[in-house]
Amino acid sequence: MKPEKLAAEQERLAAMHLYEDKYSEFALIAGVDEAGRGPLAGPVCAGACILPKNAEILYLNDSKKLSEKRRESLFVEIKEKAVSWGVGLVGPERIDEINILNATYEAMRQALSQLNPPADFVLVDAVHIPDIGTPQVGIVKGDAKSVSIAAASILAKVTRDHLMMSYDEKYPEYGFARHKGYGTAAHYEALLKYGPSPIHRMTFLKNLEDHRK
Repeated sequence: MKPEKLAAEQERLAAMHLYEDKYSEFALIAGVDEAGRGPLAGPVCAGACILPKNAEILYLNDSKKLSEKRRESLFVEIKEKAVSWGVGLVGPERIDEINILNATYEAMRQALSQLNPPADFVLVDAVHIPDIGTPQVGIVKGDAKSVSIAAASILAKVTRDHLMMSYDEKYPEYGFARHKGYGTAAHYEALLKYGPSPIHRMTFLKNLEDHRK
């Protein structure tokens, strides 16, 4: 990378330490984010990540702003450099049972419970996680504003994508490797042709017939 581009990237990353710096009295700050609240199939996944205060992970950003290749590379680097990290998964049956928001909270609590050492402060993307007993701050669009949340978003996204690709091998007729369970036209077409698979969220399919041509 050219020196001027490296300097610009380091400046961008420094700005993403705003909240970690603001709450620097806490030694172990975890970022938390989710992936997969919107899809018709598969689990909702949450990541939790504590980064060293001096960690520099170039290109770290909101997972949605990164290419798949970049996410995969950062996924490995984050796990190597993190003080601790965890991933929580809550499947379709549980989502149908308790609704997607509560399932997301459950996945976030799972991810946090895997941290060793545990967090003493939590930065979370947009929401407030019930029943965790650790001080927390919700940040709107936090995955683009906090290095810790950005790292968690990548852990969640890549973990879930890998899982959906494995489901594609089991249920190839739905195209999970391409759309990762989201409601694309091809996905709805497959649902109408084959019916739901065991990993579909039935509460998300109430208006399925509306998509019949």
